[in-house]
Amino acid sequence: MDRAAVMAPLLFLLLLLLASGCVAAAAPRHDHREWGWEEGEGEWRPEKEKGEGEGRGMFVLDRLEKVVESEGGQVRVVRGQPWPPSAWACREGLMHIGFITMEPKTLFVPQYLDSSITLFVRRGEVKVGYVYKDELVERKLKMGDVLHIDAGSTFYMVNTGKGQRLQVICSIDASDSLGFGPPYLSFFLGGAGHPASVLAGFEPKTLAVAFNASYDDLARVILAQTRGPIVYYTSEEPGSGGEEKEERGQGNGRDNDKQGARRFREGGAWRPGGRGEDDDDDDECADDARPAWSWRKLVNRFIGGVNEDVTAEANKDKKKGGAPKPFNLYDSKPGFRNTYGWTIAVDKHGYEPLKHSDTGVYLVNLTAGSMLAPHVNPRATEYGVVLAGEGKIQVVFPNGSLAMSATVREGDVFWIPRYFPFCQVAARGGPFEFFGFTTSARRNRPQFLVGASSVLRTMLGPEVAAGFGAREEEFRELVRKQEQALILPSFPDTGKEEEEHAKGKGKREKPMVIEQVTEE
Repeated sequence: MDRAAVMAPLLFLLLLLLASGCVAAAAPRHDHREWGWEEGEGEWRPEKEKGEGEGRGMFVLDRLEKVVESEGGQVRVVRGQPWPPSAWACREGLMHIGFITMEPKTLFVPQYLDSSITLFVRRGEVKVGYVYKDELVERKLKMGDVLHIDAGSTFYMVNTGKGQRLQVICSIDASDSLGFGPPYLSFFLGGAGHPASVLAGFEPKTLAVAFNASYDDLARVILAQTRGPIVYYTSEEPGSGGEEKEERGQGNGRDNDKQGARRFREGGAWRPGGRGEDDDDDDECADDARPAWSWRKLVNRFIGGVNEDVTAEANKDKKKGGAPKPFNLYDSKPGFRNTYGWTIAVDKHGYEPLKHSDTGVYLVNLTAGSMLAPHVNPRATEYGVVLAGEGKIQVVFPNGSLAMSATVREGDVFWIPRYFPFCQVAARGGPFEFFGFTTSARRNRPQFLVGASSVLRTMLGPEVAAGFGAREEEFRELVRKQEQALILPSFPDTGKEEEEHAKGKGKREKPMVIEQVTEE
């Protein structure tokens, strides 16, 4: 009996170790050459050109997974990491970063996810249609726009840029997932074969009754073959003349929407495009390949037509009932700016939809050689993506040792665990711009450790000086030397002193030599 009592915990521990080993073995490792956007002018370079691979730094994420691959585009995901790394069951502060690329005139078919996402348009223009409070909302996004979509909300995306490839960076909420298999699950409404529509999983008789349609109609529309989740698509509809359309959503309905809603209520059974009395006006355009019609009708069928009474009510009070507009980072006033750079941080107070996934957004631009002072995020884990330039990320362990000092370039992804001190330093060759997400929609209130608004300056006194084992006068003089706050100028010296100091502490990476930036 005693032997069994002793063996039981050991067997349980062995099973846990085996399970964790299986998870580690199942986690795909991808060649670093897959990293970044496709090659081309103005595109992010693949990792192969950078000459760097895995193992560059503990907090640099360089494992990329292809989640979606089709002729019209692709989706790649960099998985976030828990801290400590062994705590694979911990979901706090965990987030994945997705990169969506769509060719011109393509459609990301209607779908919903098991994770909430926040979109950031890096380059191009896109129309996003999604369900908000049981109505279809369409938003046209441009470069710098941020839009949040809740988990379970059906949406689609259309690349509306003329001859321009669309690039979108998105955060993927991992708090609700189990941590096994794909970083998120897509449930496609459109498509057959690859991907398969979730509707195709039902029995044919069930679908025929549900749609009040014949088997032939179902086979012709619901089971129509597609070439992947991102398909080529023409956004022009019959009679549109190719002109731009207004945004649709709560509080801004159009006459065309009202006519469509009336037709939906009075038309009886739904029929595919080009058939039936309701489509007589479109016969002259029947020779044109117009997948837009069937996709739009399919989406409208699932979510219902626009209700005129609801639209009229929303027009009276857009603030209460209207769908949120996108938030543009580049059109926003920086929260902090000086000669050496600027920062923008957006939380739920600036963009209310962020509170649903408890996500924040930020954008930082540093001039050549400048530094975002050493600081700590007390409320959130931070994920960043380098948009332009080159810089260095330094992260410090709680025991006061250097955890990572890594050079990052355009396209790299990094992350900083909550409470870990870190700083970003721009290379001397040019500006350093990075964008990212935080795992909290509350005001983060970062604690800066150095500078005019630092914690040391705020707490300056004999107690803090004694904690450093220094005389108060000398400590006060040192803390007050830096007159700048948050974003600091580069070091004016040649860097020889730092090299000698690094040699004295053992083999460490040669520090970046940065030059003084002249104030304008």
